Amino acid sequence: MAAISYRRTNHSVDYDDPTDPFAELLRPPPDETPAQTTARLKRESDAQRISDEIDEDIRVQKSLAKKESNVVKVLLLGQAESGKSTTLKNFRMRYAVTAWEQERNGWRAVVQLNLIRSIMTILSVIETELNLHGVKESGVVPGSSQEAEVRRYGSTQDDEPDSPDSPSASTTLHSLSYDHDPQYRFTDHHQLLLIRLAPLRTVEANLKRWLGQGSEPVPTRNHLPMSATPFDTPTPPESGLERRKNEFAVRCWRDIVIPDSRRAENGERNSSVHGGPDFESCTITIASCRNDMKALWEDRVVQKALEKRRVRLPDSAGFFLNELDRIATRDYIVTDDDIVRARLKTVGIQEYKVRFKNAPLDAPRVDGAWEWRIFDVGGCRTMRHAWLPFFENTNCIIFLCPVSCFDERLEEDPRVNRLEDSTLLWKSICQTKLLKKTQLILFMNKCDLLKRKLKSGVKLKDYLTSYGERPNEVMSVVKYLREKFKEILKTYSPEPRASYIYPTTVTDTSATAKTLESVRDGVLRENLMKSQLM
Repeated sequence: MAAISYRRTNHSVDYDDPTDPFAELLRPPPDETPAQTTARLKRESDAQRISDEIDEDIRVQKSLAKKESNVVKVLLLGQAESGKSTTLKNFRMRYAVTAWEQERNGWRAVVQLNLIRSIMTILSVIETELNLHGVKESGVVPGSSQEAEVRRYGSTQDDEPDSPDSPSASTTLHSLSYDHDPQYRFTDHHQLLLIRLAPLRTVEANLKRWLGQGSEPVPTRNHLPMSATPFDTPTPPESGLERRKNEFAVRCWRDIVIPDSRRAENGERNSSVHGGPDFESCTITIASCRNDMKALWEDRVVQKALEKRRVRLPDSAGFFLNELDRIATRDYIVTDDDIVRARLKTVGIQEYKVRFKNAPLDAPRVDGAWEWRIFDVGGCRTMRHAWLPFFENTNCIIFLCPVSCFDERLEEDPRVNRLEDSTLLWKSICQTKLLKKTQLILFMNKCDLLKRKLKSGVKLKDYLTSYGERPNEVMSVVKYLREKFKEILKTYSPEPRASYIYPTTVTDTSATAKTLESVRDGVLRENLMKSQLM
């Protein structure tokens, strides 16, 4: 840098100064020609320009590093369908209002796809029941999206699909018997509903194409290696696990709700306003089928069939199906509750900035606001190995455990109980030295579904023997599980740290808003303590 400094002040250098060690090196040759002088000055000018660029880059990097030190890096972790994306939506709805409103209409097609997928699942069950009356083969077309939905949501909870003595998903479709109770017999009315709702199959395909055109292709993940924790070496799935089909997925919400510039460059329609004729035809078809969809959902025989087959519709299915009068219309406007409940599987890493402009005075600020950078990473076992690089310089981890899933199994590995999987993940996060300085926050999520499940008669002790004879009530269960998770944190943490455990229902936006405020204040306290300001 000293030589560069002399270049900058070349014209003021005293070449005859004996105390200057660089004077002799910088002295022009005595026999320098005018052409050589011009070339030398050009070289010095270029060197000066490069030096200035390097210094400017260093200045910018220092400025960014200073800003980055004030940014809170937050990871949302948990198994698939634990509520990570819904938690991120709550953060953005409350603290990134402008961007949230810009994206609102982009969720319209996602909500409609959620609605249609639930209807298709129900129709698949009816087709199966109708064909079992004298027809051995199922009415579900092999390889269709309907078959995929029945495979995903239609298997019984007591079955072990991968054990030698249990039937496969396809065999289950044919093996279940139907009670010939006249009150619950399918009639020509149901066959007519199948015919009248058939156009929704085309709508489903069109919506998937619509949503998929804004994102990169998602590879099939049936044969990808899996790991129980991010610290385990991924291993190939055992034979039989790869038969399960994947639901429709995209890389990132941003591809869907905020169309990138490629669409505009290619002259394609803008899905943020959904103004193309293809999308309008989907909306018109859905509106024309509204009464038939209501008749299907409210039919006692259909409800009995779903109960008999223990069909597990997506958590949000009941909400959307009960809102058909509002959603299945040509002038449908997306609400906050719709967006929070809309299920759209993502297989990429989502990164969003949240800026708290009304943060406490002690909060470190970036351009006048306290900035959080929130990362939502995929929770499936095929994706957990990708968590590791994000642990570096992480300030806070919000871990979501769906406590209502104590009687369910992982979609990607049906041998594993979902609550057991979450417990194993929580333990691995608590005990790793990589995160010993990271604040850990646990959301015991889906408490509303837990309450509903316990009231229906499902007993926790049948799946978690250590629960014993404690009351099969939501408060008792939450208290028991909370102490379990707290004990894991205390036992396995490399260093003592405070526990932040919240029972949550992240689809309840009002209650979640209060929880997020508590989380924000807790993160600030931790940061101030680490900065020795408290």
